[in-house]
Amino acid sequence: MTLCIFRGRDCVRHDVSGEHPESPDRLYAIDDQLLASGLDMACEHIDAQPATREELMLAHDPGYIDSLYQQSPGAGTLWLDADTGMTPVSLSAALYAAGAGLQAVDWSMAGTTRRAFCLVRPPGHHAESAKAMGFCLFNNVALAARHALVNHGLQRVAIVDFDVHHGNGTEHILGGDARVLMCSSFQYPLYPNCGELKPADNLLSVPLAAGTEGQEYRRKVAGWFDALREFSPQLILVSAGFDGHAQDPLAQLRLREDDFKWLGFELGRLADECCEGRVVSMLEGGYDLSALGRSVVAYLKGLLGDEQESSARI
Repeated sequence: MTLCIFRGRDCVRHDVSGEHPESPDRLYAIDDQLLASGLDMACEHIDAQPATREELMLAHDPGYIDSLYQQSPGAGTLWLDADTGMTPVSLSAALYAAGAGLQAVDWSMAGTTRRAFCLVRPPGHHAESAKAMGFCLFNNVALAARHALVNHGLQRVAIVDFDVHHGNGTEHILGGDARVLMCSSFQYPLYPNCGELKPADNLLSVPLAAGTEGQEYRRKVAGWFDALREFSPQLILVSAGFDGHAQDPLAQLRLREDDFKWLGFELGRLADECCEGRVVSMLEGGYDLSALGRSVVAYLKGLLGDEQESSARI
């Protein structure tokens, strides 16, 4: 089994404000924990190339893509909405983040039992086909899914999104596409205040109340895995958000590192059964730096088959 970390050159340079929670320090915190755990040495590492305009069109409106290029500022920060800003390097960072997902799919499909983790930012799952929002410019996981379907000829792709905020952009782009089964858990009500009522036909939606703890969380998402096995995906993509951690400042779920390890283990086991072990994970949220780094390491250890300490698999 191989784990590969994909990075983008400018992802650490995207910095809209020293006060913004989606900061370069997020990547540094994860790197620190990868090194401290020894996991860094056990991984392959690939520097991604930026996505092209043609690749972005797999999931985004051409006019929207053009507008981001045209609006990219020469200095300072341009705010696209109250939360989502662009500096002179942000567009490049977003292109690298999107490109990492596409190339991770290519790498995963070129072998078996290949797990990829895209250590990139800005995140992507709130971006709609023609709208930036929620810190996101391009929808990295939706682009990866379309790339797998169109360019690798896959017929069934699963997306699991365990970020504390619902991936409205992913649902917007891929909702109703029978080739994609989306599973989303999220605190509700919470930004972007959707996903709970009348979700897309191909979305298994698990809204969670503030204060939900690990064992209850595991029980509520356990139904995903039966549905995913019945769907039998040829590739599993993951919007891996760690802002459900109890220490995270932007939400009120009560998950711990062991819960993310459990998710990684169950997803890896499912991938081994259904799709020759192929899993591509994209970093989404997670804003307490220490909790983020610890949780990513726990998730990756679970993904690699380390079940130790991930007690009570439900």
